[in-house]
Amino acid sequence: MSKEDKHLLAIDDEQVILDAVKRVAGSEGWQVSTAADAHQGLDLALKNKYDLCLCDIKLPDMDGFEFLEHLNRTNSPLPVIMTTGYATVENAVKSLDLGAIDYLPKPFTADELLSALYRGFRYVQIQQQQQSKPDPNSLIVPCPSQYKKLGYASWCFMDLDGSVKIGLSFLFLKIIGVIKKINLLPMESEINQGFSCAEVEAKNGLVHPVVSPLSGQIIQRNENLIENPEILEKDPYFEGWLYVIVPHNLNYEINHLTFCCQ
Repeated sequence: MSKEDKHLLAIDDEQVILDAVKRVAGSEGWQVSTAADAHQGLDLALKNKYDLCLCDIKLPDMDGFEFLEHLNRTNSPLPVIMTTGYATVENAVKSLDLGAIDYLPKPFTADELLSALYRGFRYVQIQQQQQSKPDPNSLIVPCPSQYKKLGYASWCFMDLDGSVKIGLSFLFLKIIGVIKKINLLPMESEINQGFSCAEVEAKNGLVHPVVSPLSGQIIQRNENLIENPEILEKDPYFEGWLYVIVPHNLNYEINHLTFCCQ
């Protein structure tokens, strides 16, 4: 899929956001269609073929969650990235629960928007490759079945002592490409489910946030990744873990996760 083939549907009731999306996406040669409300966006989504959708949660009449639910009922394969100025754990997690592939809090910078759109289009491209080319070298390695995940990007594994190990999925790493650097939070930092707990800088210069699958306090970091980020690409499910945390609200938050085999 060349840049000219990529077609984005952007749904937002703020014209300044739609203009920013058209400017950033257009600078990459991507086509953009826009809608000022979810009803118009849904009509466009069902009548036309788009590769990716960027949709705000807070919209008049029908919100972004209802938009996702309508897409689900019609079995639409359109991948959706949700945006919102009301960045809460509930909004982030509910978006992913309803099938959104990513979540972008407002206000966002041009670079943050670009990296989110890049991940979205790469996600589409990889899914298409998986369906059309049964090449063993292009297959996505799933995380172990006893692990749990939030969305497609991150996993966690609950140890017998009550601690939880957190890491990145093979799919996320394949989407962002060759890693140049990873930025981890300091020891004892608090992280929140559905929000960034680390940043990965790719060789192409884009910086990608890592969405945490659980909330908790960091009690151990994988220091080896600082000097050798390639460990992530070689072994993301074992040697390439990011943190060990003491989880908060585990019994509640675990309900938002799915087993990796699902």
